[in-house]
Amino acid sequence: MYAAMGFNFGILFHAAFAAFGLSAVLRTSALAYQGIKYAGAAYLIYMGIQMWRSHSQSMSEGSVQELKPMKIFRQTVLCNVLNPKVALFFLAFLPQFVDTSRGNVGMQMFILGIIFMLVSFPVFAATALFSGAIGNRLKGNPTIEGWLKRVAGSVLVSLGLVLAMPESR
Repeated sequence: MYAAMGFNFGILFHAAFAAFGLSAVLRTSALAYQGIKYAGAAYLIYMGIQMWRSHSQSMSEGSVQELKPMKIFRQTVLCNVLNPKVALFFLAFLPQFVDTSRGNVGMQMFILGIIFMLVSFPVFAATALFSGAIGNRLKGNPTIEGWLKRVAGSVLVSLGLVLAMPESR
């Protein structure tokens, strides 16, 4: 649930960025976009390597480092904030619901971001609960747990590498 709250809190950052026009900078500035993109890619690769390194440490042993709720929260906020595609989603999706004749466009964007956050939380929470239930079942099997950490680490590193690859905007 801390991961769900972290992702949601990250949406709040993107809503504020969109409201203040900072997301538009990502759309128009290749340098700013690339900076955020590469920071996000580096963070995903770092998280994947951490998963690989921790594969020998079983969650059933009570690994305090992995289970600290605030660390999970901070990691998911950072992961969301460093995802430039979320900012671009806000720029592509939310403006179609803004009515310039109704006043402050920035405030409308922020309110739409809050609505998006509220709608997203149940999805994030359901995913967290489902993942937690599966995780609890797998804690007792160190072999499966080790392989899952390796696979999860590989997925994170792969996502980081894909994100770092050149693309056409």
